[in-house]
Parts: sequence; C-alpha cells; structure tokens
Amino acid sequence: MPGAHHMQIGEVAERTGLSLRTIRYYGEVKLVEPSARSRGGFRLYTEADVDRLNLIKRMKPLEFSLEETRELLAALDRLSAQDTDPEERTALSERLDAFEAAIQARCRALREQLGMAEEFAGQLRARRSRQHTST
Repeated sequence: MPGAHHMQIGEVAERTGLSLRTIRYYGEVKLVEPSARSRGGFRLYTEADVDRLNLIKRMKPLEFSLEETRELLAALDRLSAQDTDPEERTALSERLDAFEAAIQARCRALREQLGMAEEFAGQLRARRSRQHTST
C-alpha cells in the first residue's frame, strides 16, 4: 500500500477503544492482520484496518461467533474485490441480507433485555424509597 498512512498498535488501540491484547488476538485468529511491519518488527495498521477493527467491535455485543465474524468479513472483502463475478456478488448480497436480519433480531433481543433491566432498576428504587419512608 504505497503512500498509505501506517499506525502503530498503540494509536490503533486509542482510536478503536480496543486493548492491545484484543488487537493482537484478532491478528492471531486472522480477522485483522497488520498491513505491514516496521523495520523493528512493530505491527503497522492502515485506516482500512482500523475500520475493520471497528466493525468487529460492533459485532461483539451482538454475540457473533468468531466464525460468523470471519464469514461476514470475507463476504465484504469479496464484494469489494474487482474480480468477483455477478453470480458470486448475488450470493454474497444474499448472505449480507441474512446477516442484517440476524443483527436486527439480536438488537430486538438486547432492547428487551435492556427494558427488563430498567424495569428491575425501577422496582429496586421504589423498594428502597419505601424502606426510607417507613423508617
């Protein structure tokens, strides 16, 4: 990537909010490998790598598995490749549609969980308030 701005892992961690350990782990499991290495062997990342890490970070609370994450990244990579034929593009788009449906379902489940948690917090506040007024 001639002319690409390269960042060391510390800057990437700061920009993504991910720990150095997490970024290294994603490299080990081949989700986001550094685009380059410095002469001293330091991992170097590009803006595209940061975007990829942020996408993974957004998938994590939705509890996508490593394999699902890898599959989504591969589909996105193939869709952006110049040599992807129309038939493959159609199949990849359908796969992305399935991911989108799964994301929507997981968001609904999280909203339900959040609603229950807020309801519980309200009940606890009410109970504590009653205890304070009765003493």
